[in-house]
Amino acid sequence: MKILVLGGGGREHALVWKLKQSPRVEKIWCAPGNAGIAAEAECVSIDAGDVTGIVTLAEKIQPDLTIVGPELPLVNGLTDAFRQRNWAIVGPSQQAAQLEGSKIFSKQFLERHGIPTAKMYGAYDSPTEVYDALNSVALPMVIKADGLCAGKGVFLAPDFAAAKDFVQRVMEKNELGPGGKRILIEETLEGEELSFIILSDGKRYAPLVPIVGWATPRPRRSWPESALTWPKFWLTLPLDASTPQNCTGNPVQAPAWF
Repeated sequence: MKILVLGGGGREHALVWKLKQSPRVEKIWCAPGNAGIAAEAECVSIDAGDVTGIVTLAEKIQPDLTIVGPELPLVNGLTDAFRQRNWAIVGPSQQAAQLEGSKIFSKQFLERHGIPTAKMYGAYDSPTEVYDALNSVALPMVIKADGLCAGKGVFLAPDFAAAKDFVQRVMEKNELGPGGKRILIEETLEGEELSFIILSDGKRYAPLVPIVGWATPRPRRSWPESALTWPKFWLTLPLDASTPQNCTGNPVQAPAWF
C-alpha cells in the first residue's frame, strides 16, 4: 500500500512513524513534511491548504490512501474533492470540518444537541461588543478566536486587562488573521484533560489510544526542534493511572489494525 500523509508537524510525524511499521505499507509520502519526517518518508513541498495542488499531486503519485493531518485542507474541502474522484482518504467532509474550523459553530452544535460543554457567555463580531461583555462575565474567563489560528486562538484570561489585551491583538491588530474576526467567550473549566479519539466511516467506529499532552512550560523559541516533531514525545495515560508513561511502555494497547 502506498500512503500520502498531509501535514508537517508532530502529529504527522507520529502518523508516518507508526505507518512505516506496518508490513502492508510499501511507500509513504508526506506533504509538505519536515526535516524529521524526511528520515522516514519522501517529503513533497506543497501548501497543505492548497486543494487544487494536492489533487494534482495525487493524480501524479496515485496513493492508495491519503491521511489528512491539518485542519485547513479539511475546512477547504479536500476530502470532498477526493471522494468525488473515488479516491480513498481519511478525514471528515467540508461540512463536518466546520466543527474544527469554527469554534462558534462547534459550540452551537454542542448546545443544540445537548452535549455537555462549558457555558458560552456569547459570540461577538466586533471588539466593542466584546469589551462590553467583559464587564459582565465571571473571571477567569476563556476567550477563543473563532477560526483556525494554528493553536494560538485560545486564551485563559485571569483579569479584565489581560482579556482586553488579547481581544485588541486578535480583533483590532489582526495578529491571528481571518481566524480572529469573531470571538467566543465561555466559562473556565478546571480538571484533568484527556483526548479520546475514534475513527468512523459513519456506521462503524474504532477507538484510538487515549492521550494526554504534556509540555514543558518554557518559551516556544527555546524548545529543541526534535520536541516539535518527534512522535515519542506523545504520552498515554491509562484512566486509572496517576502518572503518565511513555507511549513505548505499553500502558494501553493500540488497535491491531493500526
